[in-house]
Amino acid sequence: MFAVVMCGGSGTRFWPASRQKRPKQFLNITGKGPMVVETCDRLRPLTQDEELILVLGEQHMGEAARYFEDRKIHMLAEPVGRNTAPCMGLGAIYAAYLGCRGPVAFLPADHFIGDPVTFLRDLSRAGEIAVQGSIVTVGIVPDRPETGYGYIRRAPEPMETGDGAAYRVVEFVEKPELEKAVHYLSTGEYYWNGGIFVARPDTVLQEMETQLPGLYEGLMELKPALGTDRFKTTLKRVYDRLEGISFDYGIMENTEAPVYVVPSACGWSDVGSWRSLYALKTDECDAQGNLCEGDAILVDCQQAFVSAQGGRTVACLGLRNCLVVDTEDALLVADQDRAQDIREIVEALKAKGRNNLV
Repeated sequence: MFAVVMCGGSGTRFWPASRQKRPKQFLNITGKGPMVVETCDRLRPLTQDEELILVLGEQHMGEAARYFEDRKIHMLAEPVGRNTAPCMGLGAIYAAYLGCRGPVAFLPADHFIGDPVTFLRDLSRAGEIAVQGSIVTVGIVPDRPETGYGYIRRAPEPMETGDGAAYRVVEFVEKPELEKAVHYLSTGEYYWNGGIFVARPDTVLQEMETQLPGLYEGLMELKPALGTDRFKTTLKRVYDRLEGISFDYGIMENTEAPVYVVPSACGWSDVGSWRSLYALKTDECDAQGNLCEGDAILVDCQQAFVSAQGGRTVACLGLRNCLVVDTEDALLVADQDRAQDIREIVEALKAKGRNNLV
């Protein structure tokens, strides 16, 4: 199976560790190496390196090339980020250029999977369904009423797929309020939307021709330049005029193509914030629920997350539910319950012209 790994995004909720020059997907967040490397390694039983396409920012090509210098992975550099629809469209035309006629898995580079065997099994099942020309998403089986994720609502009855269940998708739902999220969990008919899709390249491009004609026109302009020395300049010209739009909003909310969901209980986390990383590492916490990374000393603290990355000792006294992240040039102190709002600090830094810290 071909795979397109989407390496865009700035990871602002992981500031100050994540920056524009080195965002979250290039950091060792979970302790097992850079997240993009983890993602590519995870796919190895299903995808050969020659079938693996990374779509990343131009400024990150050098670092990615060092990570994969001994592997024959294809890398495409977007001159500017335009969200997931252009990213997936670029990946689709390149996969077709490489000879792919079967299913392609499109997935983010910065997610954690606790059970890779289950994940690959479900991804493979999605590929078997997508061969027929449908779009298939891998829906994450929820284990709590989460308000920070979008949801996928399935039809009541499964389709016949042999081993394992798959369902027609009824609708994609935006992030809900807590009461509604509790209801979603109780019905058993909703899954978290992890942004993982499987489809043939021609299926993706047909949908873009119908729903995003401007994007499709740009991709067709780019197509003859693939594999030539005109590719980089043509890509920049095309991307300069493209609208930034997500695949979910631009395609999935309005598609009339058959759409299916394969449920997956694979221990998924988008590791979208320091709070979600703390939740992922609860087994590493001390008896008071404190999690420490680096040279940190905690006295009379509870449910504190301290990440000392700045090469100095960080000492904390009497903190409750607090987040402390220390780097060489910036220190973050926050309420853990406000971890989703850290991007507001990044915006404040931009407004003050402090782009050296962004």
